[in-house]
Amino acid sequence: MATLAIVGPTASGKSKVALNVARRLTGEGIPVEIIAIDAFTVYRGMDIATAKPGIEDRAEVPHHLVDVLAPSETLTVADFQSRARAIVDDVVHRGALPLLVGGSGLYWRAVVDDLRFPPTDAATRERIEERWATDPVAAHAHLAEVDPAAAANIDPANLRRTVRALEVLEVTGEPFSRFNDAWERFESRYRDLEVGYLEPEASLLRERIHARAVEMVAAGLLEEAAALRELPGGLSTTAAQAIGYAEAFSVLDGDLGREELPQAIATRTWRYAKRQRGWFRADPRCQPTDPDATVERLVAAARGTSGT
Repeated sequence: MATLAIVGPTASGKSKVALNVARRLTGEGIPVEIIAIDAFTVYRGMDIATAKPGIEDRAEVPHHLVDVLAPSETLTVADFQSRARAIVDDVVHRGALPLLVGGSGLYWRAVVDDLRFPPTDAATRERIEERWATDPVAAHAHLAEVDPAAAANIDPANLRRTVRALEVLEVTGEPFSRFNDAWERFESRYRDLEVGYLEPEASLLRERIHARAVEMVAAGLLEEAAALRELPGGLSTTAAQAIGYAEAFSVLDGDLGREELPQAIATRTWRYAKRQRGWFRADPRCQPTDPDATVERLVAAARGTSGT
């Protein structure tokens, strides 16, 4: 059975296309379950700024990785990878078709490609940092001796990355360079992966981003942000990175005017959208198609592998 995916920058229309695909296939007797490939829709109570799928949509089509964590919990890429892959396997095991939907290029690749994320150890990292704190060049020279492939890709002045490479070697016993060998291959771990990539023209995307920012404020973003501040534990470092909430907190603190909030959100979102486009354009599996063509292609791919 195929694994389907719809990816693209924020405000590109992914959710609408995903629902259209799911409705078409479900109507033909092919059950579909959507798996959100997003760093922030996992958090309960963070609804407005994350453009989370609505209750009605989730009731119509099963959605996964939505509202599964408290905002105080941290979610690493490795954690997300293991959660998402387990869900894909379970969906397939139950005879349904997984549909990955999201705009995070890093999380997308973490799920579909054989990327490995080495563990960290704070005590080890601190000890290595202390040893080389005053001489990053010497640290890099040492790395070149023990892991020349990693050193070749790290600026000698970048002590942080050099320390990370040395930390990984000490913690895992494997050179840091071995953890990067899948980044350039774009070889999916899922057979029959069919990808729909949505990328509206830049001016249209900017208009949609601004309109969405205005809608977020009108829908009660400030009130939602204020409520999040009252939750036990506050926001984790991961949750706090979600666009919209930092800007809303600035308004609540008096550092930004309410009338400036939509533009502040739109400006930051556009910067993020440009980074998203960079991620997906580098992936040869992501060739832009219009929404209608995307629906038809994914439906055809699902039919072809389901025997329908």
